Amino acid sequence: MTKDYYDVLGVPRDASAEQIKKAYRKLAMKYHPDVADTADAAEKFKEIGEAYEVLHDSNKRAMYDRGVDPMAAGGFGGAQGFGFPGGSAGFDFTNLVDAMFGQGATRGPRSRVRRGQDALVRMSLTLPEAAFGITKPLRVETAVLCSTCNGTGARAGSEPVTCSTCHGQGDVTQIQRSFLGDIRTTQPCPVCRGYGTVIPNPCGECSGEGRVRSSRTINVKIPAGVNAGNRIHLESQGEVGPGGGPAGDLYVELGVEPHDTFTRKGDDLEMVVKLPMTAAALGTEVTLPTLEAERDDLDADLGTVRLSVPSGTQSGTRIAIAGRGVPRLRGAGRGDLGVTLLVQTPGRLDDHQRELLRQLAEARGEGQEEVAVERHHKGVFGWLKDAFTQ
Repeated sequence: MTKDYYDVLGVPRDASAEQIKKAYRKLAMKYHPDVADTADAAEKFKEIGEAYEVLHDSNKRAMYDRGVDPMAAGGFGGAQGFGFPGGSAGFDFTNLVDAMFGQGATRGPRSRVRRGQDALVRMSLTLPEAAFGITKPLRVETAVLCSTCNGTGARAGSEPVTCSTCHGQGDVTQIQRSFLGDIRTTQPCPVCRGYGTVIPNPCGECSGEGRVRSSRTINVKIPAGVNAGNRIHLESQGEVGPGGGPAGDLYVELGVEPHDTFTRKGDDLEMVVKLPMTAAALGTEVTLPTLEAERDDLDADLGTVRLSVPSGTQSGTRIAIAGRGVPRLRGAGRGDLGVTLLVQTPGRLDDHQRELLRQLAEARGEGQEEVAVERHHKGVFGWLKDAFTQ
């Protein structure tokens, strides 16, 4: 052998594949003709390319270590005919890219069978459904396995055949001559698109895809305590992949419809109850409906709750009933039911009622001309806000 490829790359004879790649990458960047300005840069670049072509390939390296130069005329490289002018073999341009950028080109045919994409659908829930959970049917449209060809993509009685352009390799190599010699570049076969096979008689139902669009109904189990924006993850319920590949996952994003009576704040439920002025002044006990009343599958005794209103209750007072809110999605227990009381002043009074109120005002010393002005730095709107949030 006339050349010592190990010496060209500056690596020991027992160098690992990673050491060889690193050495070549460093030298290739140093002596590349577009970068180097020395007169022998092109020749040096060709020389290290030959060295790397031999040493990075385990078979060629084994031949070289036995005393046979694969790049010489009559050797392994010369027999292939991909040589530099003058008899020296060329090098694969793909190897240069692999070494300089650390990315290996995809070799060999790629599979027609691939995993499908994940899918996202939206489901609307009522407040009771979100609070207490439910199993609810959902109509979805996704790609499903073609039942005609069972995912093969070929018409009945036929099957994919080897591509005559790439001979089943999935990629083709183009050779371009340059001052460096014959540079080979590899790309996916344009006929079979890299699969290595073609389908001469595609399935009439799926047109060779192995999957078709279809609408189906699935049952989605909604846990208690979910809220708007939560997502339910359903494994392998998404799009079936090309070639009948495994299905992706399905994500169900939840929305919650507004309720006429209750408003949700975290795990708490809020409601507003109007009280007559006399009931607020004297105190009373009222029966209130709960969210459970709208679910037939829950205990009927939970459909109402008794609320004790103390005498002298002011408008805007909030009373919390523990444990009657929304079940916690993560953790035990439930939130509270908050009841805000609004005291109603009677708008229409007959003479008798007006006289009774006048007597009450006199008894309490509340003349119309004696009105206390509340001094509040926030103004009247700030006072109203505090009254409703205390």
